[in-house]
Amino acid sequence: MYRWEITRAALAQRVFAIVRCRTYDEASATADTLLSAGITSLEISLTTPFALEAVTTLTRELGDDAIIGAGTVLDAVSARMAVDAGARYLVSPSLDAEVIRTGHRYGIPVFPGVSTPTEMVRALELGADALKLFPASAHDPSWLAEVRASLPQAPLLPTGGVTVDSAPEWIAAGAVAVGMGTALSEGDRDTVAKRVADLLSRLDDAAPHRPTTRGTADLYED
Repeated sequence: MYRWEITRAALAQRVFAIVRCRTYDEASATADTLLSAGITSLEISLTTPFALEAVTTLTRELGDDAIIGAGTVLDAVSARMAVDAGARYLVSPSLDAEVIRTGHRYGIPVFPGVSTPTEMVRALELGADALKLFPASAHDPSWLAEVRASLPQAPLLPTGGVTVDSAPEWIAAGAVAVGMGTALSEGDRDTVAKRVADLLSRLDDAAPHRPTTRGTADLYED
């Protein structure tokens, strides 16, 4: 798959799950619960013990049924290790040019962290495939809508403090997708399954029809 195809698949549901746990077993169980609930894109944070092993196992077992990425990728070394482990996309809380270059060198999309319009423009100049707005809790959907009025070409992914209730508001304001951690995964399997089904329906209803921008048209539309 080309980078744009991976990006499209990773963000197709307008939400990607974030798995950040204290142990490998907990991460595996959380990922399994989310995937069983219908989530098709999730990142394993590199702050999780044996995170790369988890990425490798999930990628091998799931194939193209889900898109598994690596999160909290802070430098080029970590980026290369994540790519070697089988990560299909890289996410970072910060903006590092070498992480973007490393991912792109091997055909892997990168979603760096940004928090200001200046960082957004810089990330776009570096070729970022989408921009992780982090932490989203420092802003609100109306702020994102104002930013997108000036930067409609910026594919933003609010992450950090996004809830089931606020996620549709972010999408309605112009976000391409949202990243969610425990707000999505906490609870037993039935609870998570119901939450995911409800969220996906609400995100679909909230999504505006966006015009083509620089050839990425309906990149994230059905």
